[in-house]
Amino acid sequence: MRTTAPPPVEHELLRLAREVAREMRPGQVEAAPQRIDMGSSLERDLGLDSLGRAELVARLERAFAVRLPEDVLGGAETPADLARALAAAGVEGVAGAAATGKAAAAGASAAEAAAFEGPAEAAPERTRSLVEVLEWHADRHPRRRHLLFYPGDEAPRELTYGDLLLRARRVAAGLGDAGIERGQAVALMLPSGHDYFVAFFGVLLAGAVPVPLYPPARRSQIEDHLRRQAGILTTSQAVALVTFPEVMTVARLLRAQVLGLGRVMTVAELEEGGGGGRGGRQASAAAGEGGGAGGPEAADVALLQFTSGSTGRPKGVVLTHANLLANLRALGQAVAIGPQDVVVSWLPLYHDMGLIGAWMASLYFGMPLVLMSPLGFLARPARWLQLLSRHRGTLSAAPNFAYELCARKVADEELAGVDLSAWRFALNGAEPVSPEAIGRFTGRFRRYGFRPEAMAPVYGLAECSLALAIPPLGRGPVVDVVEREAFERSGRAVPLAPDSPQRLPAAEERPAETTKAGAAAAGEGPGGPEARELRFVGCGMPLPGHELRIVDAAGHEVGDRQEGSLHFRGPSATSGYFRDAEATRGLRRGEWLDSGDRAYTVGREVFITGRDKDIIIRAGRNLYPHELEAAVGGVAGIRQGCVAVFGVADRAAGTERLVVLAETRATAETERQRLREAVQDATVALLGEPADEVVLAPPHAVPKTSSGKVRRTASRELYLAGRIGQGSAAMGLQLARLALAGARVQLGRAGRAAWAPLYSAYVWTIYVLAGVPLWLAVALLPGLGRRRRLTRAAARLMFRCAGLPLRARGLEHLAARAAACLVAVNHASYLDAVALTAMLPPEFGYVAKRELEDSFLTRVMMRRLGALLVERFDAVQSAGEVPRAAAALAAGESLVIFPEGTFRRAPGLRTFRLGGFLAAAQAGAPVFPAALHGTRHVFRDDAAIFRRGTVEVEVLPPIWPDGDDWAAALRLRDRVRAAMLERLARDGEPDLAAAAGSD
Repeated sequence: MRTTAPPPVEHELLRLAREVAREMRPGQVEAAPQRIDMGSSLERDLGLDSLGRAELVARLERAFAVRLPEDVLGGAETPADLARALAAAGVEGVAGAAATGKAAAAGASAAEAAAFEGPAEAAPERTRSLVEVLEWHADRHPRRRHLLFYPGDEAPRELTYGDLLLRARRVAAGLGDAGIERGQAVALMLPSGHDYFVAFFGVLLAGAVPVPLYPPARRSQIEDHLRRQAGILTTSQAVALVTFPEVMTVARLLRAQVLGLGRVMTVAELEEGGGGGRGGRQASAAAGEGGGAGGPEAADVALLQFTSGSTGRPKGVVLTHANLLANLRALGQAVAIGPQDVVVSWLPLYHDMGLIGAWMASLYFGMPLVLMSPLGFLARPARWLQLLSRHRGTLSAAPNFAYELCARKVADEELAGVDLSAWRFALNGAEPVSPEAIGRFTGRFRRYGFRPEAMAPVYGLAECSLALAIPPLGRGPVVDVVEREAFERSGRAVPLAPDSPQRLPAAEERPAETTKAGAAAAGEGPGGPEARELRFVGCGMPLPGHELRIVDAAGHEVGDRQEGSLHFRGPSATSGYFRDAEATRGLRRGEWLDSGDRAYTVGREVFITGRDKDIIIRAGRNLYPHELEAAVGGVAGIRQGCVAVFGVADRAAGTERLVVLAETRATAETERQRLREAVQDATVALLGEPADEVVLAPPHAVPKTSSGKVRRTASRELYLAGRIGQGSAAMGLQLARLALAGARVQLGRAGRAAWAPLYSAYVWTIYVLAGVPLWLAVALLPGLGRRRRLTRAAARLMFRCAGLPLRARGLEHLAARAAACLVAVNHASYLDAVALTAMLPPEFGYVAKRELEDSFLTRVMMRRLGALLVERFDAVQSAGEVPRAAAALAAGESLVIFPEGTFRRAPGLRTFRLGGFLAAAQAGAPVFPAALHGTRHVFRDDAAIFRRGTVEVEVLPPIWPDGDDWAAALRLRDRVRAAMLERLARDGEPDLAAAAGSD
């Protein structure tokens, strides 16, 4: 809403406040200037600790040539308080300070509010998270339709921006009441519909991380489905599963398979339960209902997108809000998204093309989204086209098979009155793009207004958030026809036509015999054109701000028309796979990421040729499965889209055997023999030689991913295990096996639960038995050095007796220091100081909170061990203690500080307080960043339970101050924090800088 412009004095006050806040928290305050006004909290909204407020007061005094009273530093909570202090000091022109900002914003007229319901518009560039995007739309036009969902043949259901935010906040409150903490993973196993969107944003608003799962599709494969989902839940460490009532029994079986999965809930239960509980209030605060700084930041994880994979361990792609927004903004620029656009989609929401490309893009750009379910599309593909016509859809995406399905299966009578002329960009991706499928679709639907130039083959992958390459608007698809022999032998894409690549005409404009499927079906021999050519479809150019390159096996970049591995980089690129360092190392190539795809370029156009792992190397030739799969799928009697082609190692021949696995409904042996011969004819027509083996299997025997892509690796494993066509066990037997596996898991869980209190009691006993004599010895033993060495020995003994291994790395950096230093460590648990005492050299003292003096026992320990106690909450005293710390460093006393000042149960690095770094700058002392890991797991906040685990600390190389003033201290703090964050990110610790301001 609009606000009244502040008077000049208040304008300058706010400018200086933002200036100091930007220096304290670079990039965070400036990104959301609308949050800062006269009623903002200096601590919570601006992130100014005592030193930051002291600097702001000093700048105000210089700017207005006044002297403010000392109590301003401790008493001012908002800019309005500072404005009143300026007025009392004689500064003229300060009027209505307390009435500006939020109060004025609250007074906007209803007419102004209605004006915000104008034309569709994108969220502003300053939005840093998906939550801010939704809040911006809900604040500006709450009554505008966000999406229209068609549940089968029922009437469509509308969801507005305001309703989505309201319901999501209830879910967030319910999650808070259920004990879900910031940074924890929450899985969503929901069908397409309003509940999915509400749950997704409810998880984000609660500060947790959504993990999309696909609901069970076929009862016959329930066991395989749940085992794969259990792998995702285990890898993501999900603590809760949000699902729907119809699959609650299945969901509970799934919970039994996963140790850490504590709760299974429905959206309705969360909305009903998310009221006024403590957890609900905390979730609402974290969601930023009051406009504070507690919501997710750009660097926070917004989504764990699990790749389809094969039968191995699933990999969760870590995508931050910054990654997703960067991809959406680049996509909007490439596609020229505007207020006239309407998105129509049937894509599943557990797949990145549907979740990010259809929904999140429509959310960010304010486009209406018309949605139907994937099952609705598969049952009646014509409904997709009918909705595009009815709602004048301009943007819609689908995999290649969907265009093929429409071209072959939609009857003419279902297209009565259909007009596709508004469809300006038909994205085709997520699987290899077939020139024949494109030609058949455009040829079939041109008479219904579809323009061939609207067809847009694209390329993307989850590791780049979604899209990486996209063709120019209005160009249409291009195809490159290259020499097969040269390409398969050397990877060189030698064009057969002088003007290749060229625009792809519609099928009705091209002779039927030039299609692969047509040639195969006609039995064209190996001397025909199909045996001599390969056809690849161009997928466009890199998105704005993104780059790609093609490299050879040695990692050297190659030139145009030479196939190699496709690497990419850009703001959408993931940081890696969740808690999978090995897979992440396999992904990274320096500052580039390896897509796992093969490709070549012609100019800036990229042509995808296949997956590295799917290429079959046979007699020195590289064979590409998707091409043969399409040809075999065109054989009458073979189920189209249900063919897997893969290689099997032939050690005797030193090459690979070519296996074709194809589904058919034929059961008579004569018909099956005819199909084998037809498949071999198609293979010879395409490759010039037959397959080594053709395996015919019943329907549903070829494994597929949740998005419908053939799982070639899983097909190969079934083949090698001799399990092709065996079929699934009866539903009852599958459920019985799952229940038995779950019982074993639950028995293990119960055993661990019974052992936990016994182990904790044992550790507490060790603590008491060692702590009491240690306290007496420290209180009575002369000599600070002796007391510290004794304390270190006792701490090491306690960890050893508790069976908690200690690992310290980087101590050589401390050993090489020549003078006093500061060690800055992240804070995670009450156990931190004890662990550091056991691992660091004994000459270090600690900077600790003054509240420890309130207890006689801790007061004696702190004083006798030479701790420097500081005030955290009194701004005047806290600012005045910097000289004490600087003097200690200058006198040769090395100190350990926890610059976050506090800790919480949830993992992550919080905002750093400036005091220790200002002291180091004034003393000219180096700061050693140190990353502590494991103490949060062993002993969590607000818990009396100890867990087994390893505690590790890694001391990083020193960082020296480059001056002794305020600015030098800020630079020192930021460099130290960046070094610690980079190291902690490997342990899954996110950046919680914005949230730390609320402490």
